[in-house]
Amino acid sequence: MKLKIAILAGDGIGPEIMKQGVAVLDAIAQKCNHEFEYEEALVGACAIDARGDAYPETTHDVCMRADAVFFAAVGDLKYDNNPTLKMRPETGLLAMRKKLGLFANIRPVATFDCLLHKSPLKEELLRGADFVVIRELTGGMYFGEKYQDNDKAFDTNVYTRPEIERILKVAFEMAMQRHKHLTVVDKANVLASSRLWRQVAKEMETQYPEVMTDYMFIDNASMRVLTEPRFFDVIVTENTFGDILTDETSCITGSMGLQPSSSLGEHTPLFEPVHGSWPQAAGQNIANPLAQILSAAMLLEHFGLEREGALVRQAVNASLDANVRTPEIQVEGGQKYGTKEVGQWIVNYIEKA
Repeated sequence: MKLKIAILAGDGIGPEIMKQGVAVLDAIAQKCNHEFEYEEALVGACAIDARGDAYPETTHDVCMRADAVFFAAVGDLKYDNNPTLKMRPETGLLAMRKKLGLFANIRPVATFDCLLHKSPLKEELLRGADFVVIRELTGGMYFGEKYQDNDKAFDTNVYTRPEIERILKVAFEMAMQRHKHLTVVDKANVLASSRLWRQVAKEMETQYPEVMTDYMFIDNASMRVLTEPRFFDVIVTENTFGDILTDETSCITGSMGLQPSSSLGEHTPLFEPVHGSWPQAAGQNIANPLAQILSAAMLLEHFGLEREGALVRQAVNASLDANVRTPEIQVEGGQKYGTKEVGQWIVNYIEKA
């Protein structure tokens, strides 16, 4: 298979983990006779510095002519403490999602038996947890009308029926492919936007009679993903709730450095780790590349390369079992491995498989 892949490394640790993700894709291409063509582009703080725009039109052009976007992270400390700035690195991420029409963010949450001890939660609660969070990505407060002065500020949380229907369709169909259980997370007891979400979901239930659909307020869901993670199969929710909920699920995996994601919609699909740019660690060779590498597995599987994606996952699992890990998940007294060393070990595994 031939694929054109846009490479958006972004800021902070982004370039370091991206290098390992691309190396894994190259190893798969060599092993399985595929051809992956890469085109790099700027996004985030580096794009602001170079072009004065966090998501330049030239970057958008690269994304639009690609088959897939492979993205790392955006964010820089120099932009964090000035709330008056009109252009921030994260502005580029939002613009990319909007212009590519990426309305469905898919974040799998699964445990690794050898890492259960790294979670702050009890092992007996975690073992066997395996669910997917589907987050609406282009609506809600992040994109609604905003206002701020010295005394007042507001963000409007707007959703339309078509926006809700299309993300629920993704969620119901994902549930059909998995264990036929869907949880719709909202705040319908308080928010009008959530009541519309629940109304539309109730109407769509009849189209998927095999799916057991339940409804949960976000406050209850935030508690239960940590106390009963095995209850869930597929969760679907709006943008703001999804952002918070999916970061919370890092307590289940033991590290945000283990969580990949994909964003699907109207144009080029995007694949990225869920963690941020961690600028304090940039250049230190300590960032965990596994979420980036697992995002590469999701990219391969999106294009029907199931065997190749499975090989990447097998290599990641083998690296964890062999204690080839970056510092935040290494066992006490274990050998020290950096970003490069973990990535190279996985590449070597794939080449020898």
